[in-house]
Amino acid sequence: MTDQPTAVRPPDTEPDATSKRPRVRGPRTDHSPARDFKPGFIAKLVLMALVNAFGLYGILAAAGVESWGIVAFLVIALIAANYVYFARRAVPMKYLVPGLAFLLVYQIFTMFYTGYIAFTNYGDGHILDKQGAISAIELQTEKRVEGSATYPLTVLSGDDGLAFAIVRDGEALVGDIDTPLEPVDDVTIEGSKVTEVPGYDVLNFGQIAQRQAEVTTMRVAFSEDLGGGSLRTQDASNGYVYAPTLNYDEATDTFTNLETGTVYTPDDRGNFVSADGERLTPGWKVSVGFENFTKMFTDSRISGAFLQIAAWTFAFAFLSVATTFVLGLALALVFNDPRIRGRKVYRALMILPYAFPGFLAALVWKGMLNERFGFINEVIFRGADIGWLNDPWLAKLAVLGVNLWLGFPYMFLICTGALQAIPNDVIESSKLDGAGPFRIVSKIIFPLLLVSVAPLLISSFAFNFNNFTLIYMLTGGGPNFPGSPLIIGSTDLLISMVYSVAFESGVKQYGLAAAVSILIFIFVGFISWLGFRRTRQLEEL
Repeated sequence: MTDQPTAVRPPDTEPDATSKRPRVRGPRTDHSPARDFKPGFIAKLVLMALVNAFGLYGILAAAGVESWGIVAFLVIALIAANYVYFARRAVPMKYLVPGLAFLLVYQIFTMFYTGYIAFTNYGDGHILDKQGAISAIELQTEKRVEGSATYPLTVLSGDDGLAFAIVRDGEALVGDIDTPLEPVDDVTIEGSKVTEVPGYDVLNFGQIAQRQAEVTTMRVAFSEDLGGGSLRTQDASNGYVYAPTLNYDEATDTFTNLETGTVYTPDDRGNFVSADGERLTPGWKVSVGFENFTKMFTDSRISGAFLQIAAWTFAFAFLSVATTFVLGLALALVFNDPRIRGRKVYRALMILPYAFPGFLAALVWKGMLNERFGFINEVIFRGADIGWLNDPWLAKLAVLGVNLWLGFPYMFLICTGALQAIPNDVIESSKLDGAGPFRIVSKIIFPLLLVSVAPLLISSFAFNFNNFTLIYMLTGGGPNFPGSPLIIGSTDLLISMVYSVAFESGVKQYGLAAAVSILIFIFVGFISWLGFRRTRQLEEL
């Protein structure tokens, strides 16, 4: 007798009343919200709360200075971030949103803003907008009224900002930027100075020091009953009566000198100018078209130096790539030979210059190349007096030499890796065909090497085209060109020229610097395009 199998009902089925077939139960639909509050969700909630808090703070700060473009960007960014990180359908975007946000802020916005600045006269004397320039002119042209009294001053802080309090004819007067000096009751006066005002805090010396700029530029108007003018201070202890010497008429958009009657009208260069050519400063930012671009070629004081710097920039970038690549490839070929013992040690020694920060190495070489006390002159050339950094041609040679020392380890590394990727069978078969060492290197190894190394050579060209650190730390761009209105010199690259124009040449010319930056972008982009076209031809080969 055999055992018969016993039918066992599956645990997830139950008989149907109308059918003999078991009914399959569906998935459980009961869901507890508590399951969502896992550590990852809580961490995301805290992180997004911080993002929203900082974003809201940025929106309020930007709205306070009426930067509506920033307000719009922050609002859109916050809405997008909250949707992406809390919506189940936007999971892929969680990894893209942070990168896109930083790309927009640090790349796209920077590029477009640089392009905008390049077509303006933005720089010293033209930093502000027109309304800001009008306010600055009014502030700068005020003079203290002769024979006016000196008032012991108290600086106050209230809900509406700073305020000034003085005592005049035994009566306490309080006013702020928007409200002229008016009598106030229940004020405590000690001697001739106000010491306490209801609704205000009296600032002490430390608090005043923290807000010094705000205090010294503040003006509180005297009412017409008090003779007009405004109350200002330079030391936060004494107030003086100031009156304007220029009056701005909004209807005619002109300034009038109250003492001489001279009228100043706005011109297309962003300045108020009188009939005899006298300009009021500061001016405001206006569009100048392509003037910044043409100025580098048409201004005789700048064009010669600019063309020399442009030629040297191309020469420096090309020679730097060529010399470092040749030396790096030569060393890679030598130390790739298995017959050389201790190759790992030698390779480690070869990349030591690459391990040091570039700016520190440049400073060390600057000391070694010192004309009087440097190691090169004192030890190697036995006390010779060679002006490595003072002569234009020697300075360029020094820059190339130092850059060779700094750059060949990188080429050595990439060439070593590329050589090890070449199959040995190719080289062995070439030897069997009777090819000599020179022919193997020039006809086989070098073309195969360029296929993988060429894009890196292009990026190295772009890097050296903008190698600001080496020039700034080693030579500072010098020796300088005599007679140039800009502090630029023989070893300056275009990028260091941009820095000098923007920050070091006395009058800051941000518009001109932005124009040079755009030219750098065009040059590097064109060279890179040509290089990548050549790279595709190598790949076909």
